[in-house]
Amino acid sequence: MKNLLRKNSEQPGRFAFSGISPGRENQPAIEVKNLTRYYGSFAAVNQINFAINRAEIVAFLGPNGAGKTTTIKMLTGLLRPTSGQALILGYDVLKNLNLIKNLIGYMSQRFSLYPLLTAAENIEFFGGIVGLHPREIRAKIKELAAIISPHFLHQKAQDLPSGIRQEVALFASLLHDPEIIFLDEPTSGVAPERRREFWMKIYELKRRGKTLLVSTHNLDEAEYADRVIIIHEGQIRFQGELAILFCQEGVNTLEEFFRRLSPYGTA
Repeated sequence: MKNLLRKNSEQPGRFAFSGISPGRENQPAIEVKNLTRYYGSFAAVNQINFAINRAEIVAFLGPNGAGKTTTIKMLTGLLRPTSGQALILGYDVLKNLNLIKNLIGYMSQRFSLYPLLTAAENIEFFGGIVGLHPREIRAKIKELAAIISPHFLHQKAQDLPSGIRQEVALFASLLHDPEIIFLDEPTSGVAPERRREFWMKIYELKRRGKTLLVSTHNLDEAEYADRVIIIHEGQIRFQGELAILFCQEGVNTLEEFFRRLSPYGTA
């Protein structure tokens, strides 16, 4: 599967970054500097540092409660850090939130669609929020119908099969054609064959020059990313290519590595 996905993602030439302001071309897509978030005396995220390049897919791994979702919420401006800095294309998230909202797409782990609205109604609602013209929204709904079939278009989100629901949620997060996309557990509860299809879409986004940070509990999915960032107990334990991790740590699988971090060995 990895080879198939790679083959579909590799295209000659340079990616085009139409949404990037002049002078920002050499900035990392995402940069985190000593980012910290406390809840009382508990450090959910503790002085983490990393950078992600443009048109890169990075898998964000860690056990439950490791700090993945907290980090993503700080990067998207949904949660204020206790200290440190989060940058999107060189823009400080706290100081430039309105601008950054146009640059990023976010598919959250739990709340991505309104369950009592139909798939079409969700697209209409979120399209209005991101400023699409009604004509554009109608075109987007037709586009979605071609993806998921009209049969699902008028079903409530809570009644959609999990794979279709995730398709709609991803589509909604991309309505404004963002440069940087945050996917928090996008394949959770999705059947293996649907997960494969979902990753094909992720690779198509990369081919179009998009940058993606994907948190996942499915360790086998990490091999589809360009790099991995592993967080445990609020701290970064590794960032880089899987081959380097295996060589440095003397392990053959991610499961082995996580068993060293956690007695449960899960991400």
